[in-house]
Amino acid sequence: MTERRKRVTNTLQSPVFKDELECLVKEQSAKGSGIFTLNHIADLIINNTLTHTSACSPNGVGSVSPVNDVCGLDWISKAERQNRCKLASLYRLLDLYGYTHCTSGYITVRVCREQDHVLILPRGLSFSEATAASLMKVNLIGHVVEHGSMGFAVDDAAFKLHAAVYSARPDAKCVIHIHTPATAAISSMKCGILPISHEALLLGEVSYFTYHGDVDDGQERVELQKALGPTTKVLVLRNHGLLAFGETIEEAFHYAYHSQQACEIQVCAVLCAGGVDNLCVLDKESVKVSPSASGETEDGEVRWRVGEAEFESLMRMMDNLGYRTGYAYRHPIVKVKPHHHNDVEIPATVTGVGQDEQEPFPWNGVPLQGVRRDRGRMLWLNSPNRTNMQKNKKIEDPNQFVPLNTDPAEVLQKRNKIREQNRVDLMTSGPKSQLLADIVIDTPPGPAFIYEDEEEVAALPPNPFSQSESELQEYTQTVENKLNQSGKHTQH
Repeated sequence: MTERRKRVTNTLQSPVFKDELECLVKEQSAKGSGIFTLNHIADLIINNTLTHTSACSPNGVGSVSPVNDVCGLDWISKAERQNRCKLASLYRLLDLYGYTHCTSGYITVRVCREQDHVLILPRGLSFSEATAASLMKVNLIGHVVEHGSMGFAVDDAAFKLHAAVYSARPDAKCVIHIHTPATAAISSMKCGILPISHEALLLGEVSYFTYHGDVDDGQERVELQKALGPTTKVLVLRNHGLLAFGETIEEAFHYAYHSQQACEIQVCAVLCAGGVDNLCVLDKESVKVSPSASGETEDGEVRWRVGEAEFESLMRMMDNLGYRTGYAYRHPIVKVKPHHHNDVEIPATVTGVGQDEQEPFPWNGVPLQGVRRDRGRMLWLNSPNRTNMQKNKKIEDPNQFVPLNTDPAEVLQKRNKIREQNRVDLMTSGPKSQLLADIVIDTPPGPAFIYEDEEEVAALPPNPFSQSESELQEYTQTVENKLNQSGKHTQH
């Protein structure tokens, strides 16, 4: 039984089996037949069971459903598809960090500024159940434009606060409302968020608003608009958590995450210090903030905006956990096939030893002696012609090979002498031997027939093919006469 399980495990982990399965899925997807069945099979095959908890996620997770479940829905545009995947991934991410709240915490994204359409999670679904297809599309009034795949209703009371923020701040694309114990505790303090940590300084200007649970009143909307201002990214709701928003989903998560960290640090600091008066408050004007939180930074050729690099790394973490976020990476990490030292630019036409790139099954107990021997044979039988030089170096100094402290006039004289020899054709085969100079050779070297002088040509046998017809007849007659004479003598 153990051997059977071992063979099954080796087969499932085999790269050959993986390649064949991927080719089959791609072929069936291109044909358009059974795409939902294939997606279901792919979801079942993916190993989503985790044996340990990641360092980035505070909570362990088990088998998860994919976030990107909008495959085959052609009526969704590409931009809306990406926004749906990002928003659903953000819901899952806040669930991993424990920032969820069952009643009033929501995340919304504005997908169309002209028509003021907003995506929101339906009421009744937890953050861990959010998918791209389950999100609802509503307008700022609260009317449902498109129902999600679950068929639930929208939370009107919670959405009104988001709609008021979108109406007051046209630049806001994403609004995150978190109501964690740390943010609720800080929102109930009169001092608010104090600049006692680096995370608090990253938030910039923080505004405060006394929230009574409803913003239907016109006066409440005016007060909210004044509290938001033109550039505020964090709004603390008195006794009700806080709001974080930005021009992108990544920026909104950036401010929400650092707000939570700043509130946790302040709560711990107040408990340790015994009060707010014992805290050391930093001066915002004298302390320099990290450039990653204000403006844009460069990382190679990719130009990141606020929060994009961190959010992309978290999306990679979720994809590695099996969430299948469908996130469009700006800087994807692609595995490059390693090149061996004996790789050649032009492979040899014939070789006696091949090289297996990857075995379908792992080796167990293979002696290394034969592997090393074959590695040496492959190194020499496959004639490499690839150099390690990236580019040719240009010779700047023509006299770089001249020894140091050499007279320039002597160098010039030597150069002219060499050029004169090449021009006059004085090049010889080299110096003659002094020991063999007095020896006189009587016979010319080589065969004798290559010389045209008759005196030097040795006696050669006659050529039988140089006789004429008359000479041949005369020779034949002579032979016959001799034969006749010899016959007569024998008769006597």
